[in-house]
Amino acid sequence: MSGSKAAVRYAKAILSFALEQQKEVQVNEDMLLITNTIEESKDLQLLLSSPIIKSQLKKVAIKEVFSSKVSSLTIGLIDLLIDNKRLSILNDVTKKYTILFDKLKGIEIAIVTTAVPLTEALNKQVLSKVKEITGKEATIENNVNPDIIGGFILRIGDVQYDASIANKLQGLKRQFESESFISKL
Repeated sequence: MSGSKAAVRYAKAILSFALEQQKEVQVNEDMLLITNTIEESKDLQLLLSSPIIKSQLKKVAIKEVFSSKVSSLTIGLIDLLIDNKRLSILNDVTKKYTILFDKLKGIEIAIVTTAVPLTEALNKQVLSKVKEITGKEATIENNVNPDIIGGFILRIGDVQYDASIANKLQGLKRQFESESFISKL
């Protein structure tokens, strides 16, 4: 099973438990905190992804960072990921949880594909643009794909806007191939 599919399954499971205990909002705050903390710390990213560092050390480090800041449900998720040797997907699980939570609450999800990760300023600009277009609150899922060269691809529901450089180059290529150029000699 791929990491992404596993992340969705763990996220659905924790959301289900959180809903049963009416703690879905608190757990969502935990997930946002974990996502932001991991994304701001290269050391934490390396710790989670390292095949060399033993699970027990990872467990101690992660609990040291988060145990006083998150709910017992979230600690249970971390323990489960450690027991199943899936701690490396913690960040994916937290992001998927937030997406599922937002869907549940009727918040639009904008998937933005960029060549490099979005900065906080660009993130805010995209969110305001999505609200302007849809009239709804939104959250952003940023997929990084260097193949688009630059620009972005924005997908909201069934609508996609492709402003990537790769797409523009493809358009130029099609234009050159379809038009016959006559030498003006």
